Amino acid sequence: MKKIKSFFKGVRKEAKAVRWSSGKSLLKYSCITILMLVFVGLFFYGLDALFALVRGLF
Repeated sequence: MKKIKSFFKGVRKEAKAVRWSSGKSLLKYSCITILMLVFVGLFFYGLDALFALVRGLF
């Protein structure tokens, strides 16, 4: 039981040491992530369409 108690004390101590991001930077990085996902998705969609077109020609 002591091991479990000390484990959770350590978890609490580590959680307090974490430096959390501000809301503004979280929003900024979330938008960047979503934009990159859309860009990469469109890129691979374009490649797939191009390969399908080339495959249809032969």
